Amino acid sequence: MAQESPNTMTRLQTLQSSVTWYHVEFKAEILLDTYSGLLSEQSMILAMNSSFVDPLIQFESQLRIIELSFRKVFSMPSLIRVKAMGKTSEDIEDLENLYQNIFNIFEDTLLILVSKDFYKIQILKEMATWMSEDSFYLQERAMMVITRVLIFASKRVKKYPSIDAPSLGLLAAELSLFCSHNDPEIIQQAMAGMNYVLYIALCQNSNVVKFKYSKLSEEENLKIIRSDVESLAKITQEEKAKIAQSVGQILLPQLLTDFVWTLLKKLSSPNTKLATDAASLLKLTLEFHAQKITRVSKIVDNIYDQLCENSSHMMKGVLLHTISLLTRASPKKVIFQLMEFPVPADETLLLLWQAASMESTVASEVLKTILLILKGKPGEIEDSLGEKRRFSLYASNMMPVAASQALCTFLPVTSYRKVVVKLFPEFLMTLLLQLFYCSQHLKETAQERPLTLSEYNFPQFPETLHYVYKVAVEGPRRSEDSIVTIIFFAELLNNFFKESLPEEFLVLFRNWINDSNPSVGKMSLQKIASMAPVFSEIESVCNLLLPVLDAFLSKEHTVIIQAMLTLRNILGKLDKAIYSTLCIRIAASYSPLMDHVNGDIQCMAIRHFGELLMDMNHYNWMLQHIVLGSLVPLILFLESTEPRIVNACRYTLTICITQLKWSTAYLLKEESYNFESVVLDVCNNLLSSYESVITDLISDTLGFLGSSRTFLKKGAIILVGYLGKSREYLLLKEEIDIMIEAIERLTREEDPLIKVLAEKTHKLFKEMANRMASSTIKQTFRKWVKMFCTKKLRLVYDVANIIALKESDTESTKRDSLLQPHLKIPEEQYRDIDEDIPKKCNVKKFEYFT
Repeated sequence: MAQESPNTMTRLQTLQSSVTWYHVEFKAEILLDTYSGLLSEQSMILAMNSSFVDPLIQFESQLRIIELSFRKVFSMPSLIRVKAMGKTSEDIEDLENLYQNIFNIFEDTLLILVSKDFYKIQILKEMATWMSEDSFYLQERAMMVITRVLIFASKRVKKYPSIDAPSLGLLAAELSLFCSHNDPEIIQQAMAGMNYVLYIALCQNSNVVKFKYSKLSEEENLKIIRSDVESLAKITQEEKAKIAQSVGQILLPQLLTDFVWTLLKKLSSPNTKLATDAASLLKLTLEFHAQKITRVSKIVDNIYDQLCENSSHMMKGVLLHTISLLTRASPKKVIFQLMEFPVPADETLLLLWQAASMESTVASEVLKTILLILKGKPGEIEDSLGEKRRFSLYASNMMPVAASQALCTFLPVTSYRKVVVKLFPEFLMTLLLQLFYCSQHLKETAQERPLTLSEYNFPQFPETLHYVYKVAVEGPRRSEDSIVTIIFFAELLNNFFKESLPEEFLVLFRNWINDSNPSVGKMSLQKIASMAPVFSEIESVCNLLLPVLDAFLSKEHTVIIQAMLTLRNILGKLDKAIYSTLCIRIAASYSPLMDHVNGDIQCMAIRHFGELLMDMNHYNWMLQHIVLGSLVPLILFLESTEPRIVNACRYTLTICITQLKWSTAYLLKEESYNFESVVLDVCNNLLSSYESVITDLISDTLGFLGSSRTFLKKGAIILVGYLGKSREYLLLKEEIDIMIEAIERLTREEDPLIKVLAEKTHKLFKEMANRMASSTIKQTFRKWVKMFCTKKLRLVYDVANIIALKESDTESTKRDSLLQPHLKIPEEQYRDIDEDIPKKCNVKKFEYFT
């Protein structure tokens, strides 16, 4: 290679020198731009400080400008590099002064802001956060600025009775992490900063550490705090307990919670050393002062979220240990929050439950909290559970379901197994309730999924019985809870009492029968029926039977049916002497149900009435008036369109007639049954034996004339006709007029058969009324004759023949209409059919009116 000429070398050196000087000038220009920019930004910040802008908006705007300033100022080259830019000593001095002034302007701006408002100490926290995000910034210089501002603030704080500096906890957390920095200079500045942060916090919380700091001067307090913190310089890498103790003692609960919250978020930092330092400090702080943490639910939520986002979180063990420490300090808060996560529990939640179960010292409090949650109903929103707090984050509360699942995690732990023995009755009861709620949600009934405990001889049986009795007496939280209480209580009684029950237990069942919730009443009746052998042996069983009879009046049909079934169960095992004392009341309770609109109830009431008469056949004289009073529905419903009701009426009416010693029973047999024949025979027997009840039976029958069912109208017309005729000579004129009026309405019925029967009866009653219009002497004479010369009633309607004639006439009409469509059969023909009855029907076996 050819050697370069001297001229060429000179030119190259000159060019290189000029480029270097241009670079120096360019760097100096950047510093000048930064300086001028800071002045402009300072003006804007201070202008905002003097404005009437909303304080929050003002602070946010100032913070945005300060962040821009921070990133420009602390990304400048180091002072050594800036000095190296100068060619002469004067250049170096000018550059150094410019460099220092830039930092001074930034620091002055912060001092002015903090002097006006201690709230703006938060800016220092933000600075520490920006520093930790990127090591490119001049961290030592930034830490010096933070420390100087804190020194200034600590001197001014004594001038105010109270200050508003809510960010001290956050700032303390950031500074505490810088105390573990690799650079000794940064550690020293962070230590100093912690010193003044704690002093300012001490002024906010003078009541917390009175034993150490009260009655001392500012200088003495600062000296003590500085001693506490500076001693950390020797043990920072080994142990951070001093920081945790000092922070926990001095910071208010809210500030300490901020401190912990900041450390918790640092655990997810990609900077392994930062996350490790945060974990160490977090653990120590909670070890000493977890009881002061306030936003426990928020922390638990954050831990759950962190583990869900990263199941292999490098700080997984620390996060779970945090749950354990929080559970030890605030078991109720942690458990409530753990139960608010969605069910069924995922793997992350199971880990949190396991972590919570590790603290054996609070096993009792944890289980009591779970028990409290289990007393809730899934899907139900409650205002509070012993304290004012939100019950659930979700539209429907599923915490009880979560609590049920959580028990599977807690109970296998030895310490929890020991505690649950003491709470066994309550847990058993609440779990049964949860099973009931879930079965309701799944549209299943208790009968479809039976649970009994007869096969389990658990040692806590007496305590459980006592607890369930206490719950029953005090009343459940919800009406439907009574259903489970009844089932469980009855099961316990069945297991323990085989012969008789104490009186106090009887009272409970009586109250349950009368519960406003029909399901409760029905369930209590079912359990009484299942325990009939035991209840029938109680001396005061009558006190239980009366509420059962009252249940016959329920508006709920299933309750009425269950009440009748329960009654029969008990009566079947009851002593006849006791039975007889109640038979009249029981029989009277059946009577209103014999014409019930519900076919099941009606059929059962009629049959059970017959069974009652069979049971009391040796006491039938006591029930005779009730039997007579029940004849009307029993007779009328022989014509029902439902075979089961017809059969029930035949069954019970046969028993009634047998006990009354009448010969009508053969007429009720299917092969010889004829409704009118039964009515005629019954009325003749009444006329000869029980004439005094006929007027009451007439009144009962008139009530059926307004029925919407055709067979009842037809039967009532026939029955009232015969009853009226049999009582003719003892009826008052006013009574006959009422009967005429009731029948007259039916003469306008569309049904031709009812119309004919009504007209026939109307004519009969009119004739009776006319005879009463004769002279008083003739009426009196007729009554005396009737009293001593009673004649049997004879056939009046012969309904079967009327129906046959109508069917014959209908066929004839059809034929005539086909031959002569223009001809019509006069309607009067139907009205005059009854005139031909004696001539056309064969009635030799019936006696006629004389």
